Amino acid sequence: MYAVIKTGGKQYRVQPGDLIVVEKLAGEPGDEIKLDQVLMMGDEVGAPLVAKAFASAVLVETRKGEKVKIFKKIRRQGYRRTNGHRQPESVLRVVGLTGADGKAHKWDGKADLTTKAELDARARNLSPRVEADAKPAKAAPKKAAAKTETKAAPKKAAAKTETKTKAAPKKAAAKTSDEA
Repeated sequence: MYAVIKTGGKQYRVQPGDLIVVEKLAGEPGDEIKLDQVLMMGDEVGAPLVAKAFASAVLVETRKGEKVKIFKKIRRQGYRRTNGHRQPESVLRVVGLTGADGKAHKWDGKADLTTKAELDARARNLSPRVEADAKPAKAAPKKAAAKTETKAAPKKAAAKTETKTKAAPKKAAAKTSDEA
């Protein structure tokens, strides 16, 4: 069963389980939203047939949309203006459709509240965001590496001083032979 709903001045064809992106709606992630402007349900079209029909959805996230660049220019006048805009939008998971006769078509899945940014990161095989507890564990090996470098540094310094002390007497010996 499918329905055509209207929200934010646009029409969407939905069925239970669909994930749609609409104009920003009020609410927190996890809230259930009732979309009551149903224009068509299955084969039923018209005001008396879909007057009491509605679609229920769960708000997954509210976010900013894609960037839109606005560039204005008047040639040969030195006039250029650049501006941008990101439209706020809501992501909804349609969980059920209820017809005017009261017959409900529910989605048997679970409305997951995973954001689109996390889904995109998973699709690109990127690791999930690092939590605050995990950061100190990563910092400990770096400190251990720094300690090993400081232990190695005195050995190198000792080797340099040995070469300087060996070279110094030879030069002094060379000068004494020139003087004589």
